[in-house]
Amino acid sequence: MLDFLKKMVGDKKEYKAMMERVEKFPEDYQFVYKKIQGYMWNFAAGNGYDMLQIQYELIDLFEAGAADGKQVLEITGEDVASFCDELLENAKTYTANWSKNLNESILKELGGKKDE
Repeated sequence: MLDFLKKMVGDKKEYKAMMERVEKFPEDYQFVYKKIQGYMWNFAAGNGYDMLQIQYELIDLFEAGAADGKQVLEITGEDVASFCDELLENAKTYTANWSKNLNESILKELGGKKDE
C-alpha cells in the first residue's frame, strides 16, 4: 500500500510539472492542447502510461512549434480529431480492448473455427 501511495504522489508531481510546461504555451496552444488531452483521455486503457507518453511528446512538439513561431493549427492541421487519432494509433485504448474482446469471445464460442 505504501508503494502505491508513493507512486500516486509521484505521478501527481509529474503531471503537475507537465501541466506547468503547458501553461507556458501561447493561449491558442494551451487551448488546443487541453482539448486534445481531454479527447485522448476518453480512450485511455490500463494505467494510462501510454497516454501520458503521448502527451509528453505532444508537449515537446508544441514547444518546438511555438518556439518556431508557428500557429498551432500548422502543427495539427485543421482536422484536429484526425491528428489525435494518429497519435492514438500506437497507444493502448479502450476501443482496442473492445475489438480484441469481441474477436476473442466469438472465436471462443465458435471453437476457433475462423477459417471454416
